[in-house]
Amino acid sequence: MDSEQHSSAQRDAVRELRLHLVTWNVGTASPPPDVTSLLQLDSPSPAIDMYVIGLQEVNSRITNFLSDLVFDDPWSIFFMTVLSPLGYIKLSSIRMQGLLLLIFVKHDHLPFIRDVRTNYTRTGLYGYWGNKGGVTVRMSLYGHTICFINCHLPAHMENTEQRLDDFEKILEMQFEEENVPSTLDHDVLFWFGDLNFRIADYGIHFVRESINNKRYNLLWEKDQLNMAKKKEAFLQEFIEGPLQFKPTYKFDLHSDVYDTREQKSLFWFNEKKRKPAWTDRILWRVKSLCQHASKEDDFSEEEQTISVTLNNYISHMSYGISDHKPVTGTFGIELKPLLSDPLVTLSPEGEWSSERDVFISYSAVPGFPSSAWDWIGLFKVTFRHANDYVTYAWVEDDEISSNEDSKQVYMSAAEIPDMGGKFLLCYYSNNLQSIVGISQPFQIQPNRTSIGKDLAQEENAWMQKPDNLESHNEF
Repeated sequence: MDSEQHSSAQRDAVRELRLHLVTWNVGTASPPPDVTSLLQLDSPSPAIDMYVIGLQEVNSRITNFLSDLVFDDPWSIFFMTVLSPLGYIKLSSIRMQGLLLLIFVKHDHLPFIRDVRTNYTRTGLYGYWGNKGGVTVRMSLYGHTICFINCHLPAHMENTEQRLDDFEKILEMQFEEENVPSTLDHDVLFWFGDLNFRIADYGIHFVRESINNKRYNLLWEKDQLNMAKKKEAFLQEFIEGPLQFKPTYKFDLHSDVYDTREQKSLFWFNEKKRKPAWTDRILWRVKSLCQHASKEDDFSEEEQTISVTLNNYISHMSYGISDHKPVTGTFGIELKPLLSDPLVTLSPEGEWSSERDVFISYSAVPGFPSSAWDWIGLFKVTFRHANDYVTYAWVEDDEISSNEDSKQVYMSAAEIPDMGGKFLLCYYSNNLQSIVGISQPFQIQPNRTSIGKDLAQEENAWMQKPDNLESHNEF
């Protein structure tokens, strides 16, 4: 089979990716000690390919927010620390005050994820304040466009129309870059967050009794989002799994008991306890299904090149750092890859160590939009994000040879870690703002001469220390 036939066969093959999506209003709290169950890290199922983590009410006091603009916020650092040893890197993130959206992917998908863009829409205080609104990450995944929107919509029972108006405004936000589709034009759109829809009409005692008896279906028809979906055409295109878990708001902290504390108003009158509600939700929309619904002719499954299946939709009652419980959705995304090969293929040449300069060979597909600002980074296999490199080489400035089939770049021995270990090479495209090629893991050999010198210096320094311990003991 020649290369053209091989590429065609790869495009025709259906690939399934597993996506795990988290939404959690963390109530300005710090990360919990463990998120194993939240991220399904102990699940016997196949490994997750992509994690999408949407948080609301991340601590956004001015001191926290300003420091997070310069350094990663504690939640980002926390999830990177958990996921990077497992072979995930932070692909993208966006923060707007208390809203945070993080996306992590397995290394081997990086060359097939392109055109990553972020955006945000403020809806608080008439659009001037970012305590409410939406943050968005979009991308091309194996040639299919996917968009994720993490929202925090207005609170309180009476604000249903405001919630709907704000979501429509968020949907209308446009990406400024050319050739980037509008929000609803993506092949798949995930909408999630603290959407703040409540359970209407029913009193608090009926709601709590229904929950205690696990008769959640009695409450579904009065859920404001379910009610709105029957009336609003744009909402009918969104799909949600069954709400077969307890309403996720409002709980006493570090508890699975609903709101027992009396609420005080500004005038010191007692307010009613908050009625439980499914405020934390995950919905999705597949463009091809919407197009099919608008056509009268029969729909052929062969026309659908991407589909989304919900594997589970659950809440996690064991987490009590805020008055909301986190909700997760695990999805299977079946797609026919529209991209068969990475834009750049690269590998280290020969055995690497810091004893000598080392060399990298790479080749790009015809028409690849290279730039003088492209670079190749050396990364530990547990690297956290694209800027977490050990060192790098400019593909043009550090080039030493070039022919039709491949190019060669060098890295100085001074930049190679003396201790050695397992590493990766990644090609970063400045034009595409993403990693477009990644090598297989490889071993860098330790520099025994350098390590020996370091050990000798340490031993010599130790030997030259005064006998402080003995002299002090004498007194």
